[in-house]
Amino acid sequence: MYISKLAVSVEKLSLVKPFKTALRTATEIDNIFVTIQLENGLIGVGAAAPTVAITGDSTEGISSVIEQIIAPQLIGQRITCLNRLSKIIQQSCAGNTSAKAAVEIAVYDAACRYWNIPLYELLGGETNQLHNDMTVSIAGEAEMVNDALRIIKDGFSILKIKAGKDWEQDVERISAIRQAVGSKIAIRVDANQGWSVSEAIRTIRELEDRQLNIELVEQPVKAYNIAGLKEIKNNVHTSIMADESLFSPVDAMKLLSEQAVDYLNIKLMKTGGIRRAVQIADMAEAAEVECMIGSMMESIVSVSAAIHLAVAHPNITKIDLDAPLWIKQENFEGISYEKDLIKLGNAPGLGIKRKENLSF
Repeated sequence: MYISKLAVSVEKLSLVKPFKTALRTATEIDNIFVTIQLENGLIGVGAAAPTVAITGDSTEGISSVIEQIIAPQLIGQRITCLNRLSKIIQQSCAGNTSAKAAVEIAVYDAACRYWNIPLYELLGGETNQLHNDMTVSIAGEAEMVNDALRIIKDGFSILKIKAGKDWEQDVERISAIRQAVGSKIAIRVDANQGWSVSEAIRTIRELEDRQLNIELVEQPVKAYNIAGLKEIKNNVHTSIMADESLFSPVDAMKLLSEQAVDYLNIKLMKTGGIRRAVQIADMAEAAEVECMIGSMMESIVSVSAAIHLAVAHPNITKIDLDAPLWIKQENFEGISYEKDLIKLGNAPGLGIKRKENLSF
C-alpha cells in the first residue's frame, strides 16, 4: 500500500488562559496539521506546534519544509516500511524537527490504520491509560497559589510549577504553593533555562532546606550547558531533568555518558518524531535513567502520539501531557481526559477523529 497524497493545513487555537514560562507567553497557538492519504483512501494525521524560542521552528517554516522538501520524497513510498520512511524524513533536511515530527506522526497513524491496530500496540504497549500532571504557569504568588488549588480541586495530584525569571521569587512562590496544597501533592519545578548554575544550586538548596519535597527540577540552565547541569546535579539532592538540552539520540548519548542528569524529558517536537524518541528511551533504559515524555503547547493530535508512546515504553515513567487541557476548543476527539487520568481507546492509529464530521 503506497502513499498517494500529503496535505498541510494551519489552524489557530485559542488558550483558556495565558501560558507563561521563562521563555515565552502565549494566548493562542498555531498548529500545522499533516494528512497522508493512501491508495485505498485511508488517511493518517499528524501535527506540529511552532515554538521558535525552543526549536527555532515557525509556522511558515514548518509548512514550507513539509510541502516543498519532505512531501515529494514520501509520495509513492510503501506505508508499511516505517523505518525506511522515518529515515527519509530525518535525512530530508537539517533541523526542522517539528516538521519532521508532524509528518512521521501521520505516517505512523496511517500505517496503524492500515494494519487496524492502535499505535500503542505497534509500540508494544500493555496499558492504555496514564496519570497526568498539570502546569502552574508563571504569575504573581497569589495567582499561582489559587491556580494550584484549583488544579488540585479538579482532581490532579501532580503539579508542574513554572519558574526561572527570578530565583528568589521562585522560592517564595513554590513555598507558598507547597503550604497551600499540603504534603501529599507531588511538585515538579521547571525553570526553562532561566537560572545560572549558581542561582540553580542556591535555589534548589533553599527549597531543600525548607523541606518542600520537590520531586525534580527541569532544565535549570541553558540548553548548551551540559557541564552546568552536571555541576548542579552533583551539588543538590533533588533530581535534575534535561529538557531543552535533549533533541536527538546524540544529545542523549552525551547527557548519559556525562551522567549529567537524573531524568530525560522526551518531546516529539524536539526528537523529530516517534522513532528517535523510542531510540532515546531505549538508550536511557540501558543507562538506568528514567524518562518523562512531555509536549510543547500542542493540539491533541500530536500529544496523542506522545500518549501512545508513553503507555508503550517501560522506561517512560512520568508524563507531562496537559497541553490539550489549555486549549479552549479542540477540533479532534478520541482521547479521554478525566481529571488526571488519560485514557486511550482501541481505535486504530492515534485513535482520534475530527469532531462533527469535519474533513481533514
